[in-house]
Amino acid sequence: MQHTDALPFLREALLFLALAGVLMPLLQRLNINQVLGFLGAGVIVGPYGLGLWAGEHSWLRYLVFQRPQGIAPLAELGVLFLMFMIGLELSASRLWALRRWVIGGGGAQVLLSALAIGLLAWLFGNRAEAALVLGLVLSLSSTAVVMQLLTERQALGYPLGQAAFSILMMQDLAVVPIFILLGVLAGGTGAGWLPLLGLTLAKSVAAVALIYLLGRRALEPLLRLFLRQRQPEVFMALTLLITLGIAGLTAAAGLSLALGAFLAGLLLAETQFRHEVEVVIAPFRNLLMGLFFMSVGMQTDLREAAGAPFWLLLSVPGLFIVKAAVVSLVLRVGGLPWGRAVEGGLLLGQGGEFAFIVVGQAVASRLLAPEVGHFMMLVVACSMFATPLAARLGRRYGDWWQRRHPLPAAPEVPAPQANHVIIVGFGRIGRMLAQILDSQGIAYVAIDNDPQLVAQLPDQAGRLHYGDAARGELLHRLAAGRAAAIVLTMDHSASALHAARTIRRDYPDVQLFARARDEAHAEALLRAGASLVVPETLESGLQLSQFVLHSLGFPEPAAAQVIQQERQRRIEAIQDSSPAL
Repeated sequence: MQHTDALPFLREALLFLALAGVLMPLLQRLNINQVLGFLGAGVIVGPYGLGLWAGEHSWLRYLVFQRPQGIAPLAELGVLFLMFMIGLELSASRLWALRRWVIGGGGAQVLLSALAIGLLAWLFGNRAEAALVLGLVLSLSSTAVVMQLLTERQALGYPLGQAAFSILMMQDLAVVPIFILLGVLAGGTGAGWLPLLGLTLAKSVAAVALIYLLGRRALEPLLRLFLRQRQPEVFMALTLLITLGIAGLTAAAGLSLALGAFLAGLLLAETQFRHEVEVVIAPFRNLLMGLFFMSVGMQTDLREAAGAPFWLLLSVPGLFIVKAAVVSLVLRVGGLPWGRAVEGGLLLGQGGEFAFIVVGQAVASRLLAPEVGHFMMLVVACSMFATPLAARLGRRYGDWWQRRHPLPAAPEVPAPQANHVIIVGFGRIGRMLAQILDSQGIAYVAIDNDPQLVAQLPDQAGRLHYGDAARGELLHRLAAGRAAAIVLTMDHSASALHAARTIRRDYPDVQLFARARDEAHAEALLRAGASLVVPETLESGLQLSQFVLHSLGFPEPAAAQVIQQERQRRIEAIQDSSPAL
């Protein structure tokens, strides 16, 4: 008994670790989505699965979770690390690069979906507060499921992958105000809830701004101070301390722990230690997220389906139809063809993992009736299980549409002569390079994955083509094997890396030049196979330095020589350091 009191949930912890040790490699070998695998395992070994028979068969007690509250604290850690990893992905620079899709596309999707679903919930007899909560929470999709599907398909570098990722980022950002709104509605309804919401939002914004501003100034010097000896265990301890410490600060300010974990990830994403953090956290993240999704499966009572099979069969497809219609419209307005827009709609049509948290809190605070909450959790769980099938159908439809409606310029891509330059990305840098090549009489062709940009530049007809540089057939049509050089100038760093790897694999002898966001990105591009990389921050700093030297009395040739030597030294340092990373 003493051992049981010391570790009251030891059996549950050991059972989970045993299941994780079996499930993770098995799901990977069978190519099954890990999120769905853990959800299914939670349903089977949970109190509403085999646990229902544990009283009659004593041996089942060692194989099932009869006390799901035993893993609740660990599952809460899973939520924290999920929010932390989302924050780590949402660096300010990345948000800015995808701002059109994140703010415009993602914001429109969340608002329109919440309005449509909330209106339906209200028409079915729910109170206005309950309908508002259901509309907002069901407008969110599953980041974990969708990101794994996109990663498995290697689709993150394509326009649809970037758009879906951007919408998911906006949805993840929307979780924070949803948590705040839920707390306000739970604290008081009626005529006084609007002033209370305004006060809570003001307090939340002030607390978040204070933590973020102070954290940006203190975090990187703190990490440098403690990491001089380069001990991995110190780095791991600091990462956990920062995550849980900031989560504790937000909880002390009356906000959620999840918000603090999100802020911790956002702060670390702005430091030079971001990639090391990802490596350190990855094992904990996968294990704890598996625990979280298993705990979600344990809350899924399939008897609810038996009690209302007709409504469940209507609700799951209905959720997909409403969200797919909204997402498809948003993606089409954003410039994607109808086929890929519908594919994206079906990919994002499910409910998200945060629905289980928000709906559970809404039931606990009596904003939602228990039977409504349990039914909605079941709908979300079933929609997540249905996502791989819906995504497969969407992809087939997208491919069929593309065959029926090919882009007009695709079959007319000319095969350029040898020794031309291929420019990948036709933003400000790509257009500047094109003008310089034009002035010197050097032939070039350009690729950009923004159809609106391609349509807005009719003067580049025949030389500017819509498409993705990571697609081998497009580069083959542009005679990449006979090109004098390929130049990557894209804004999106992940797309540049994906393109660099593909081009180097298919065309190992071509000169591949790339523009990088900073020196860390430059090192990653060199590892991916680029011949020469120029960081944007390096060039702007060198040019500014040259102007300063000239203003201090240096002759222009002497200043230019100093800057050229510094440029060469830094580029060589990047190239020398990249193989060891």
